[in-house]
Amino acid sequence: MTDMSHHQPTFVTNHALTLAEIDANPAARTIDIADVLGITERRVQGIVADLIAVGYVVVTKNRHRNRYEVRAETLLRHRFEHGCTIGDLIGFPGR
Repeated sequence: MTDMSHHQPTFVTNHALTLAEIDANPAARTIDIADVLGITERRVQGIVADLIAVGYVVVTKNRHRNRYEVRAETLLRHRFEHGCTIGDLIGFPGR
């Protein structure tokens, strides 16, 4: 029997996980999010930029820190996600 532990698929993307982490902790720094998710801070910065660009997240600068707000009412964009919102996505079990 082959050890498949390193080949197990995941179904929730880093974008979705970042979004859920921002929702749980709007004042989190990108380094904090990276630590929680086990990805690089640079990757988190790119993901946050993507989420802001499509309107899923808005950022407010507060002195030297950013505060993020998830726009939970925003509809997801893929045709298979028709009618689902960001709030539906981040409400997945285990959160």
